[in-house]
Amino acid sequence: MVRRKPAPVSPLPQRDGIDPVHVRLPLEGGWPTVRAYLEERYGAAAGDGRIAAMLAAGEFVDPDGPVTDGTPYRPGGHVWFHREPGPPEPAVPFPVEVLHRDERIVVADKPHFLATTPRGSHATETALARLRRDLDLPRLSPAHRLDRLTAGVVLFVADPALRGAYQGLFERREVVKEYEAVARHEEAAAALLPTVVRSRIRKDRGRLDAYEEPGEPNAESRIELVGARGGLGRYRLAPRTGRTHQLRVHMNRLGLPILGDPLYPEVLAGDVPEDYRRPLQLLARSLEFTDPVGGERRRFVSGRVLAAWQDPEGWAAAG
Repeated sequence: MVRRKPAPVSPLPQRDGIDPVHVRLPLEGGWPTVRAYLEERYGAAAGDGRIAAMLAAGEFVDPDGPVTDGTPYRPGGHVWFHREPGPPEPAVPFPVEVLHRDERIVVADKPHFLATTPRGSHATETALARLRRDLDLPRLSPAHRLDRLTAGVVLFVADPALRGAYQGLFERREVVKEYEAVARHEEAAAALLPTVVRSRIRKDRGRLDAYEEPGEPNAESRIELVGARGGLGRYRLAPRTGRTHQLRVHMNRLGLPILGDPLYPEVLAGDVPEDYRRPLQLLARSLEFTDPVGGERRRFVSGRVLAAWQDPEGWAAAG
């Protein structure tokens, strides 16, 4: 198998902690110029005349400099540009806490509502962009991700040469992950705990929620009750796999949907403003692994406390 050569280093700097868009020109195609390809690929989405205006302003660049109207198309070539800034993103009013930093990794304690990495309408208001700016680490990259609505421990890699080593820990399931959740305390459900839930979870593009379907299980979670008071339960969750929304789906399957969840058991209206007083009561409590470089055993623990467990009355009043 022929492997692609790694892309050259971008000639464009980051903007607000966000990398420029990298376009690898297709190996096959009959475009006479780079402009012709860009018009076909991005013209409709960008709007009439926008590609021409960006070319005139020198906003598309290749390894040799700005792309012009006449720059010839070279199969397999590289082009970079910055997306146009969209509407200002709502500021997530909670800080990202740094639990650990060394020359290899940064471990952050991410708040609820903040995406881990740029995606969709969330770009500058993400943990990655904030940390790149605040720590002056433009080459920082994620080793894994947490859902935007989930708070807790996230591992980032400071040295780009080591990204694969730390990502590999998650791919090989060599990281021990422990989560905490608050949901109703139901006697019937509690009698079944602790338990291991296995199912097949599917998440379709364009659909907000994931769902279970028949077939070979691809998701496994251990769930146990660790405390109960005032009709609420505090649950320890240990996922063995990492499917999208896995813990939320499995808690819902047990009849214990996590408090503050806008998708399970039912999808709430998408145009309702987010209520920062009532975040999803799911926390990535800890990560533990053997460091692939130094060989030492590492464990990092979130300092956050789930609001519904800390102040049940305040949680109820906020609803």
